[in-house]
Amino acid sequence: MPDPPVACPWPGTAEVVDGRLRRIGGADLADLAARHGTPLYVVDEAELVARMRAYRQAFGPDVRIVYAAKALAVTAVLQIAVREGLDVDVASEGELATALRGGVAGERIVLHGNNKSAAELALALGADVNRIAVDNDAELDRLVPLAAGRPAPVDVWLRITPGVGAGGHAFIRTGQDDVKFGFHLSAGAADAATDRVVAEPTLRLRGLHCHIGSQVTDGRAYAAAVEGMVGLLARVRDRHGLVLDELNLGGGLGIVYAAGEVVPDVDAYAQDLRANVTAACARHELPVPRLVVEPGRSIVGPAGITLYTVGAVKDVPGVRAFAAVDGGMSDNLRPALYGAVYTFAAAGHGAPVTRTRPFAVVGKHCESGDVLGTDVSLPADLGPGQLVAVAATGAYGDAMASNYNRLARPAMVLVRDGRDQVIVRRETVEDVLARDVPLARGGVR
Repeated sequence: MPDPPVACPWPGTAEVVDGRLRRIGGADLADLAARHGTPLYVVDEAELVARMRAYRQAFGPDVRIVYAAKALAVTAVLQIAVREGLDVDVASEGELATALRGGVAGERIVLHGNNKSAAELALALGADVNRIAVDNDAELDRLVPLAAGRPAPVDVWLRITPGVGAGGHAFIRTGQDDVKFGFHLSAGAADAATDRVVAEPTLRLRGLHCHIGSQVTDGRAYAAAVEGMVGLLARVRDRHGLVLDELNLGGGLGIVYAAGEVVPDVDAYAQDLRANVTAACARHELPVPRLVVEPGRSIVGPAGITLYTVGAVKDVPGVRAFAAVDGGMSDNLRPALYGAVYTFAAAGHGAPVTRTRPFAVVGKHCESGDVLGTDVSLPADLGPGQLVAVAATGAYGDAMASNYNRLARPAMVLVRDGRDQVIVRRETVEDVLARDVPLARGGVR
C-alpha cells in the first residue's frame, strides 16, 4: 500500500512504498538503476518546470528571471529553462558554449565571472550576448579594445560588492568586503568604476549587479544589500545625470536539505525583494528599475536526486556502522567541502522496512573524509546490492563532479510521467584516459 505523499526535500512526484523510495516522476528507481547503472543522477522534469514557473509567477512579467547555469549547466536543463521563459547566466567559456550548442540565442544569455579571459570575452561578443557583468578594472582593460569597432556600444552591468554577505557556508558568501568578487562599495571602487564606464564610448552601462551569497535563508540580508545598491544608483544619477534602468540582485535563495530546515518560499522572497527596492528608490527619488534575479540552486536542487548501490556494510563495535556506496565525493563534493547535510532514503524494491539503524554513508575514494552522511537512518538489514537515494542533489552535484581516483562521472536521466531520457551519458574509462598523452620513447627531449 503506498505511503502518504513525500514532503520536501524530495521532489513532489516522489512515491514511497513499504518504507522505500520507489518512484520519481513515475519512473521506477530500481528499473532506472538496472538500465543506467549507479551512481545515477535523476532529475524530475515536472519539479524542475514547476519551480521555474513559480519564479515567473511570483515576480511577474516585468522582472527578468535568469537561470544561474553554474548550479547545473547541462544542455537539456538550459533548453528547458529557455522554453519556460527564463534566460541563462553563464560564467565560463564552457558554460557559454553549452548554452550556444543547446540553441540558446545570445540575446538570452548574460556573462558573469570574476576573471574573464580575452578569449571568453571575444566569444561572448561574437555570440552577441545580452549583457556582460564586468567584475574588475583588468577586465575592463581587456573588454574595451575588443568592443572598439563594433557597430554599437557593448551593454554591461557592473558587479558591485555591497559589503553584505550571506549564505550557508563561508565559502559561498559572496557579498562581504573580504571577497574576491566585484567592485567594492566600501573602498570607493564601485563609484570609480561607474565613472570609468560612463565615460567609455565603446561601452554602455545598463545597470548594476550584486550577488550576496548562496543558500541564503534570511531575507534581511537582501534588504541591506538593496539599500547599498540603490544608493549607488542615486550617485550615478547625481554625478552623471544617468538613470540606470536595470538592477540585478543575483540569486542565492536557500532550499531545504534536511528535516527541520526552514527557508523562505519564492512568493515571500519576491514580495520582500520588490518591496525593499521600491522603498529604497522612493527614499532616493528614483524610478524603480527593472529587476533581474538569477536563481540556480532553488530551481534545480530539489528537482534532482542521486541513486547509489551499496557495496559493503561494515560494523565497528562501539564506534558506528558504515555503508559504502559506489560513488562519493567525486559525484557530490559538498559534504566534504562544506559539511553539507542531506536527506537519505532506502530506494527500489525489497521487504518492507520495519526497523532502522544509523549508518555513516561513505564513498569509495581514498579519503577518510569521503563521507556523504553521518547518522543516516537506513534499514537495519541494509546490505550489498541495495539502493540508497539522496535528496536535493540537483544543484552542484554534477556541476562540481570530478574524476578523483579516476572514477568515471555518473549518467543523468530526466524523468517524467514514467518515462526517462539520458541527458548526460555515463563516462567510460576511455573518456577518463582520453586526455593522457603517453611518455614519448626515450622520454622528454
